[in-house]
Amino acid sequence: MIEHKDIYIGGKWVRSSAQETLPVVNPATEELIAVVPRGTAADVDLAVDAAVAAFDNWSTTSPEFRAALFEKLARLTEARSDEITRTVITELGYPITKATVTQTEGAVEELDIIAQSLRDIHWAEPIGTTQVQRVASGVVGCITAWNAPLRSIISKAGAAMAAGCTVVLKPAEVAPLTAFLFAQMCDEVGFPAGVFNLVCGTGPEVGEAIAAHPLVDMVSITGSVRAGRRVMEVAAETIKRVHLELGGKSPNVILADADFERAVNEGIEDAMRNAGQVCGGLTRMLVPVERLAEAEEIAVRKVEGFVLGDPFDPATTLGPVSTSTARERIRGYIRSGLEDGLRLLAGGVESPKGLAKGWYVRPTVFSGDNTSRVAREEIFGPVIVIIPYKDEDEAVRIANDSPYGLAAGVWSADQSRARALAARLRVGRVRINGSPLDKRGTHGGFKLSGVGREWGRFGIEEFLEYKSVLG
Repeated sequence: MIEHKDIYIGGKWVRSSAQETLPVVNPATEELIAVVPRGTAADVDLAVDAAVAAFDNWSTTSPEFRAALFEKLARLTEARSDEITRTVITELGYPITKATVTQTEGAVEELDIIAQSLRDIHWAEPIGTTQVQRVASGVVGCITAWNAPLRSIISKAGAAMAAGCTVVLKPAEVAPLTAFLFAQMCDEVGFPAGVFNLVCGTGPEVGEAIAAHPLVDMVSITGSVRAGRRVMEVAAETIKRVHLELGGKSPNVILADADFERAVNEGIEDAMRNAGQVCGGLTRMLVPVERLAEAEEIAVRKVEGFVLGDPFDPATTLGPVSTSTARERIRGYIRSGLEDGLRLLAGGVESPKGLAKGWYVRPTVFSGDNTSRVAREEIFGPVIVIIPYKDEDEAVRIANDSPYGLAAGVWSADQSRARALAARLRVGRVRINGSPLDKRGTHGGFKLSGVGREWGRFGIEEFLEYKSVLG
């Protein structure tokens, strides 16, 4: 078992003032795999002081200097990829064949994109008699998610550091181990002391202490809508900038002329990524009413082909959910779908056969309308609802009839038709015909899905302010 007693502050590993620890449990085996400090407000004070002390020098380094450090960090992450992958699988339960690509290789890709994107930012621009500069926002508090533990750190802390900010990170208590690896790599690469600081802990204790701290200039969080509201509320006391990457209930609009087999199969695959624990998963599948039965048949066949089991087994395609509490919450949503009159096509509340240990949930498909809790609330588990529509206008209306606006999919044999429909959707990202993500673009959404954007040049610019210099 791993026992972390120290946290990373001011370029050194120092003992936390915490009197208690937080357990880290393998969701596939239910075994305790590590303990980390249950950090305190005093730890946050020390970390913020270190970040403040480092800011003046770091914020005046050149973009080229910072880009070189991120290139080194990418290569080191690549070199430690096996260790990172094992850590992610152990603390998260992500199946190895997917974790290697989406979590570890994805982290390397994002670090390289950060380095490249620093060269694409206009750091100073003459406007009339004014030179408009882009300058670092200051000390940034980053509160990251457990479902992509390393990539979430890179998207927030990495982008903020690239912008010239200094950072205090609170990783998710469910999966904090990759944060320690990131701190080790930052140290080895040579980021100056105080540029990156790590404090473990809970949201109410460490997260709120970061959001409330008078010397923290900006807070960035990935989490639930409730957590985002609380951070915004606490940060308002000191008029901080906030960046919120929250939830989603994303529609997948399949038009009648689409490659139906592919659209349904890939839509299910997208929704079930990481056992459905993804904010941008396409969890509402919209299909023409005349092809509803066909979509249902394809979806059932696809879902019944998932293999649940040991995440380290390459044959496994669906892992566990994060905690026993998450499992019960997801099962509660499945029960509510039955109570609301949705038709259960596959899955259900029963435990998967042959798995005596682990927080597994059967991949579940409902068929119904857009009014149920299953269709309107983020479940964060392997549950999808198929919703029929009569015509294109109704498909758009259903797709936009959500408190969220993070992502969407559109499928059509006619690219121009798909683009025209995509333009009508109130979401931050639309993938047409399953196009792969390009992380030089943006990630973020409208409405309850949050405020601001991540990835590439745009993600770095979230942590920059405008400054005009005249004369």
